[in-house]
Amino acid sequence: MDTKNKLKIAISGLGFGKKVHLEALKESNYLKPVAIYHYEKKQKSILEKETGLEFFHDWEELVKSPEIDGIIIATPPESRFKLAKHALENNKNLLLEKPVAISSSEIEELQRISLIKNLSVCVDFEYRAVPLFLQTKKLIDENILGDIYLVKLDWLMGSRSDPKRVWNWYSLEEKGGGVIGALGTHAFDMLNWFFGESVNVSGKLATSIKKRPLADSSNLNEVTSEDVCLANIDILNYNSKLIPCQVSLSSISKNGRGFNLEIYGSEGSLILKSENQKDYVHGFNLKYSNKENKIQNLTADSSFNFEKTWTDGRIAPVLRIQNLWAESIFNKTPIIPGLCEGLASHKVCEAIRESSKRGLSIKI
Repeated sequence: MDTKNKLKIAISGLGFGKKVHLEALKESNYLKPVAIYHYEKKQKSILEKETGLEFFHDWEELVKSPEIDGIIIATPPESRFKLAKHALENNKNLLLEKPVAISSSEIEELQRISLIKNLSVCVDFEYRAVPLFLQTKKLIDENILGDIYLVKLDWLMGSRSDPKRVWNWYSLEEKGGGVIGALGTHAFDMLNWFFGESVNVSGKLATSIKKRPLADSSNLNEVTSEDVCLANIDILNYNSKLIPCQVSLSSISKNGRGFNLEIYGSEGSLILKSENQKDYVHGFNLKYSNKENKIQNLTADSSFNFEKTWTDGRIAPVLRIQNLWAESIFNKTPIIPGLCEGLASHKVCEAIRESSKRGLSIKI
C-alpha cells in the first residue's frame, strides 16, 4: 500500500468516532484524518480547536469535496443509512459503525450502490481484529475441538444498570437502541465468523428499566429498547452440521461476568473470557482443555499481536480494521468485514426481535 499518499478521511460522530476512530487514524500509515462533521454549526470552533481538522456542517458539501477519499460514519444508528447512501452516491468509500442501519433492506440498498460504484464499505466488527479472537478462530479452523457439540455465549454488562442513567436515543428500539444493537451485532457476527451461518433463531427480549430521566430534568421518559436478550440459535457450520448455540446478552447486570464464550467439542473445549467491562484487549484470556481434561492457558500467535497498544484498548483493533479498509481501497479488492457481514448479523437481530414478538422460532 502507498504510505506516501495517504487516503484523506473525514469522521462523522463525536462519541466513538472522535474518541477512538480519530485516535486510531492518527497512528495509521495509510489513512490521514482531515475533516470532521457535525450537524450543529455551533460546534465548529470547539471541534476545530480540539481536533485540528476542517469542520463541515453541510453533509452535501462534505460528500462532494474532492479532498475527501473516505468517510467514517459513527453517528447514532438512525441517521447512518441516509448519510451512507448519500456518501456512496458521491463516490466516497465508507467505514460504518454497527448496527449499519435500522433494517436489512437498508443494508441491501447500500450493498447495491457500493457494488455499482465499486466502492469499499467496511463495517467495524473490531473483535475480528483482537489477537485472542484471531487465535480462537485459528484453533477452530484447525479442528482442535473435533465436532463442536455446543456453543454458549454470555455477555453480561452493567453499562446501563443505573436507572438514573439519562434517557437518549439508546432508549428507543426504533432508533436502533438496545442491547441487540450494542452487543448483539458483535455477538452474531462473531458466531458467523467462528462457526458458520445462523439458520434458525428463537429469542426473548426484555426491558428491565422501563423509564429513564431526561437530561437536566426529573421527568421520566419511556424506554422501548431491550436491555436483556436471550436467544437459541442453530448454526450451520462449514461441514453442513448444525451446532446449537445459546446467547445471553445484558446491559443491566451490575457486576456482571462480562464476556464469556464457551465452545465444547468431541476433542476438547475452549473458553474465551474477560471481566473487563470497558476494553476489547486488556483482560481477555483463553483456556483450552483436551479429552484428558488437561487445562492450558493459551496466548495468541505472535503474528496476531498488535505492534502497539494504548491505555484505551479499543484503539488498536480499530486501527487494524481501518488498515484493512485502506488495503481494500488501494487494491480495489472486497473488504471483510463489510456489508455482507453486517447484513448477516443484522438478519439475526431482526429474527430475534420477530421471535420475541410472535413467540415462534424464526428461520433465517
